Amino acid sequence: MRASRVVVGLSGGVDSAVAAWLLKRAGHEVIGLFMKNWEDDDDAEHCSSNVDFVDAAAVADVIGIEFEHVNFAAEYKDRVFAEFLREYRAGRTPNPDVLCNAEIKFKAFLDHALRLGAQQIATGHYARVRRSPMQTTDDAPARHELLRGVDGSKDQSYFLHRLNQQQLARIVFPVGELMKARVREIAAEIKLPVASKKDSTGICFIGERPFREFLGRYLNREPGDIEDEHGRVVGRHVGTSFYTLGQRQGLGIGGLKASRSRRGGAEHAPWYVARKEPGRNVLRVVQGRDHPWLLSRALRATDASWIAGAPPAAGRYTAKTRYRQSDAACDLREPSAMTFALAFDEPQWAVTPGQSAVLYDGDVCLGGGVIESGAP
Repeated sequence: MRASRVVVGLSGGVDSAVAAWLLKRAGHEVIGLFMKNWEDDDDAEHCSSNVDFVDAAAVADVIGIEFEHVNFAAEYKDRVFAEFLREYRAGRTPNPDVLCNAEIKFKAFLDHALRLGAQQIATGHYARVRRSPMQTTDDAPARHELLRGVDGSKDQSYFLHRLNQQQLARIVFPVGELMKARVREIAAEIKLPVASKKDSTGICFIGERPFREFLGRYLNREPGDIEDEHGRVVGRHVGTSFYTLGQRQGLGIGGLKASRSRRGGAEHAPWYVARKEPGRNVLRVVQGRDHPWLLSRALRATDASWIAGAPPAAGRYTAKTRYRQSDAACDLREPSAMTFALAFDEPQWAVTPGQSAVLYDGDVCLGGGVIESGAP
């Protein structure tokens, strides 16, 4: 990568700080940019954006780069949060981080950076971009691949699977080639003020507040029955939108035994949300993490997004149906521009409509889609 003007998204964390430093050390003209994406209920108790802004400014000062603040709150509310609420109202469980990356961090942010005269943008994500070896002629458009980060425990390609060729052509992930421990070491060596700062978790607009309390501000509560697998009423829920498949906490039925044991000891096993029936306003629960209702050997996905611009060929790949799971061997079936199906070698736990199914060919992230349904 030849020396150029690069705008780095400085989040106030250690990863983006080291990314900015690495780019400056490589001879690039670096501008740090802090994105404010949420304004409602933005206070120190629940959201750390004010602290993060101060930390990002301090990092820019230490590194010696220009620093700018930009407010994308309106774009975030229209493009991400509105969809987040629509999905919950429909009974699904969305992943706003995926949409935020596609619509804000690598669209609104990229557009703003280009207006600043940048040739590239960079973030602290643990992922990599490479030119595809499939390019055959100098006249053919360059193809770019999204690869997992070298540090498998920190790889964030799952959240980036909706990026397209135009975006990847402009993106740099400087820490994608590093292990997280080395990033921390670099930050300490160059005395960055965020060297020991804890990694952020979750979504800023929810922060540390109880999730159900937050959703209750925007979604109507419609209490109904909680039924077990046999149709027995075992409790009451506050509204099916407030629960997700595989959920164990917050059901209020922990001490209740099943009507009969599926096998030895099952009547004392914990309860899990296994199905949602919005039409009846009923939540279905089962006991035991390995209950058949919680396991799926196949799924269908919609709203597909393929990094190459077209779907891959049907065949053998691996996939993730949630960020923190290991790769699962599967067959890709019926791939199209908008939909696909996956058949897994082993049953997958709590395949959840609204979450992302992301497909891989080795280290290459091919894209993915929104889970519509799972199947036994």
